[in-house]
Amino acid sequence: MKYPALFEPAEEGGFVIAFPDVHEAITQGDDEREGIDMAQDALITMFAHLIREGKPIKLPSSPKGRKYRMIELPAMAALKTELYIAFQASGMRKAELARRLGIPKTTVDRLFDFANHTRLDQIEAAFAALGKRIAVEVKDAA
Repeated sequence: MKYPALFEPAEEGGFVIAFPDVHEAITQGDDEREGIDMAQDALITMFAHLIREGKPIKLPSSPKGRKYRMIELPAMAALKTELYIAFQASGMRKAELARRLGIPKTTVDRLFDFANHTRLDQIEAAFAALGKRIAVEVKDAA
């Protein structure tokens, strides 16, 4: 999952970074590398908040110009975000997902929690319960 981030030069140097798809996430960095790291952290923090509050997360849009950088979520955060988006779109309740997975309802929240170390097979099972599957792609490092 990659989200476009608008890098605007700050008056005092560095960049102010905002996201067109996640208006609440704003951060800054002294240079581009730090800005990318801070932007990734801002996305993870905002998505964790939205998930805790049960609010929707938008899918990423396409970049719109040279001032945009694509900010990629780490693999597990991306999986949990995608799982949460699929769960929200399904209209299913947590109790139903728990029933389909054979787990306690209170355990469902852990599937979406970035701080919880969830096994990949548990995430795969949750996607399957939502009628989805995971496809893995490996690319050369940039």
